Amino acid sequence: MSLRMKLTVGLGFLFVIIFALFIFCSYDIHQLSNDADRILRDNYDSLVYCKNMLLALDDMRTAANRSFFTTNPNGLAGYDSQQFQNSKSSFETNLSAEENNITETHEREYVKDLAPKYHLFLSLCQQMNKSGKATSMYVDDIQLAYSSAQQTIVKINDLNMQAIERKNLTAKHNANSMITTLLVIGALLVILAFFYFWYFPFYISHTVSYLSKKMKELLKNAGIKIDTRTNDEAFILLQSIDLLESKLVKSKAKDSVKRR
Repeated sequence: MSLRMKLTVGLGFLFVIIFALFIFCSYDIHQLSNDADRILRDNYDSLVYCKNMLLALDDMRTAANRSFFTTNPNGLAGYDSQQFQNSKSSFETNLSAEENNITETHEREYVKDLAPKYHLFLSLCQQMNKSGKATSMYVDDIQLAYSSAQQTIVKINDLNMQAIERKNLTAKHNANSMITTLLVIGALLVILAFFYFWYFPFYISHTVSYLSKKMKELLKNAGIKIDTRTNDEAFILLQSIDLLESKLVKSKAKDSVKRR
């Protein structure tokens, strides 16, 4: 194998080491990104839906109870009616979104349990509004239905919070494992790169030193003096070749003169 080919192989090997380290780092970073994205995608939306349902449920209860304290003979009216309808629409939208975002064990059971509790709460509010009589019995029943629905929403929220904590611990564990793997792989690649940096300069310098030494011996045998004040083997080798070439040219010139 020629020196040029050996240098090409060596540099190619170094490139492979750098590329391999880049691939490993990119893969691990991609995995960490996927873990973080999975936590947000699977559970963060559920937390938002639960928050919106709690706010909407509270606004519906507030609008319904206000009619009790104002004793409006026409039930919910004006601002209260509009607030109630907006909150009702918000709750049902977020409930539907949560029904399509089931990700954890027992979450579907809680969501199915929430629907009838909400409809009971809504039915009581609408009955009180239709009757035009905001009695304490209605208010108590509404409060009980509200508390029951609220507790179920809190359970869904807690379930997703626990899932986030659990997945976060798993992501941290995976991150630590990836860091350890990267350290091991990085150490191996550094050792290989160190071997390359040690071997190839040694190989080239050893070859050039051997040639320069042989050239100096050859010049010495030929009676040619060479300046050896420098430690640059390549310079000595080139200088020796020049001196040898000059010696050969002079020798040929003398031979030519003698023949004439």
